[in-house]
Amino acid sequence: MLTIAIAGKPNCGKSTFFTASTLAPVEIANYPFTTIDANTGVAYLRVTCACQKLGVKCGHCTDGVRFIPVGLIDVAGLVPDAHEGRGLGNQFLDHLREADAIIHIIDGSGNTDSEGNPVDAGSHDPRDDIGFIEHEMSMWVYGILNKTWSKMQRSTQQRNYDILDAIAEALGGLKITYEQVRDAEREAEIDLKSCSKEELIKFCSILVPMSKPMVVVANKADLASEEMCNELKKSGISFASSASELALRKAAEGKFITYLPGDATFTIPPDSKLSAPQKKGLMAIQSVMDRFGSTGVQQAINGSVFDLLDMIVVYPVVDENKYCDGQGRILPDAFLMKRGSTPRDLAYQVHSEIGDGFIHAVDAKTKMRIKDTHELKDGDVIRIVSAK
Repeated sequence: MLTIAIAGKPNCGKSTFFTASTLAPVEIANYPFTTIDANTGVAYLRVTCACQKLGVKCGHCTDGVRFIPVGLIDVAGLVPDAHEGRGLGNQFLDHLREADAIIHIIDGSGNTDSEGNPVDAGSHDPRDDIGFIEHEMSMWVYGILNKTWSKMQRSTQQRNYDILDAIAEALGGLKITYEQVRDAEREAEIDLKSCSKEELIKFCSILVPMSKPMVVVANKADLASEEMCNELKKSGISFASSASELALRKAAEGKFITYLPGDATFTIPPDSKLSAPQKKGLMAIQSVMDRFGSTGVQQAINGSVFDLLDMIVVYPVVDENKYCDGQGRILPDAFLMKRGSTPRDLAYQVHSEIGDGFIHAVDAKTKMRIKDTHELKDGDVIRIVSAK
């Protein structure tokens, strides 16, 4: 399962965003370092189910909307110079190890300073918080390498020593690959065998966003002034109101409204027993959704996977005519695959033995046999033919 981390300074609404995404119970409060240990849960990507174009009913979606699980980590608040131990420092950075991508939450309302302390409304410029997570992570990675850097560079004198391989091994726990190390060295235009401290820092500043891609989301957008929102738009930042999303998710859970995460609106059933204050609160949330197009929470999760990680959704089946598995269930599974993946890659994701015995695949939509080198497309329905 892919893992997305939610990171940012304290008191910017990370825990509310996490709870709105997962409905997992966590402590939410208006003071720094409410979260100490990382919270983990399951969020869902929203996609249009393949059953819609196929004209079948799969039983695994809601009105044609498919939700695919991804792991979510709510990382405790980071402050500037966390890599030097400020706040709870390296302990929090360590929680980002398993993340495939990061959603950097900033307080779009400007109501908290750089360390998460409450300040007068709009007195802090949220744009000042952009980039600090990448910097802290880069310096953290630099600190890891710097501990043994002199030894690594000396070892390059050995005939069979590969410094790129050594770096990848040292950073393996961060899901950093040899290829990413190689590409970061090329982009930095340095030679790691003889680079200076400043060049090594530059290398780390390129490697981190390459291996841990990040999207910035201005949370608490409902509390931000129009002027602040316009300035943030110029920086290409998306908006979210996790408090609004949480309220809608809770109301939908209680069957007071009909709402799916990512919808631009909601409906109140005619027989609803909502009180006048509750209806007023919901109408206030609708005005936020009208302003931004949605609450922005689902869009941020989707964007972190489909835009940052460039993933597609593929549906493996056993019967290409009925689009079902061996038990007759129609489109039971939806797999996330890296764009450019092949049928053989899908076979291995289904099961290693299926991959080992791969013979060919069938495109269930066209009923045509496809080669193992065929590039899969988003929404493909594929039958794997395997000797296993």
